[in-house]
Amino acid sequence: MKQFLKFVFGGTMICSTFLLSGCLYKDSQQQAVLRSAEGYNVKGYQDRQPEDPDAEKRLSVSVPSGNSSSQQSQEPQTAQEKNNFNPKQPSSMQIDESKNYSAVLKTSEGEITIELDAKKTPKTANNFISLSRDGFYNGTIFHRVIEGFMIQGGDPNGDGTGGPGYQFEDENLEGIYTRGTVAMANSGPNTNGSQFFIMHEDYDLPNNYVIFGHISSGMDVVDKIANAEVTLNSSMEKSKPVSPVKIETVEIVEK
Repeated sequence: MKQFLKFVFGGTMICSTFLLSGCLYKDSQQQAVLRSAEGYNVKGYQDRQPEDPDAEKRLSVSVPSGNSSSQQSQEPQTAQEKNNFNPKQPSSMQIDESKNYSAVLKTSEGEITIELDAKKTPKTANNFISLSRDGFYNGTIFHRVIEGFMIQGGDPNGDGTGGPGYQFEDENLEGIYTRGTVAMANSGPNTNGSQFFIMHEDYDLPNNYVIFGHISSGMDVVDKIANAEVTLNSSMEKSKPVSPVKIETVEIVEK
């Protein structure tokens, strides 16, 4: 009888141990998925699918801030190599704050014109203008697309891991993120680089992202990009375009 009880009790302990280990493993796997989405974030987006309790964390506009050796070997990095552009610090001021500037993005789906706010955000506008004039954005794609929220581009690697090789500080963090707003993606305060996003619809985001322009024409093109078919990205987020739209060139207009 004692041996039988010992066997039953021991079996219960073994089962409990396996169950606990399984729970810990599952939890660690979930945490690993969430950690993999850390980086250049636009937090505040809430998933429209309530059955997924972790979606809000995964659906931040995230761009990993570090490049692993495996990431560096991926084909999308050839965009940066092709552009032959790897600055270590932001460009000196090129713009005249008394003038008006716009950027015409010629994409594979049509043109998008951004009116840049050089008066309120001169450093950010200057950064975008200097990168555009140097051809940094040529050949890049909108690598992250969430219908009803935003489309994100400006990564020379095309997979969310790239940037210009420097970061610069925030400025004039105010305004609301309405349809057509153009703002910088970041990984926290004062970590702006080259990646930007365009709001597809109005959204109540915190004022953590520098708004440096708005779309004056071409929202129909933004709609096409936002409504295109997407699949899961490496963070298990359904935001990776099946057929990415490419930015062919960016023309800066000064008036």
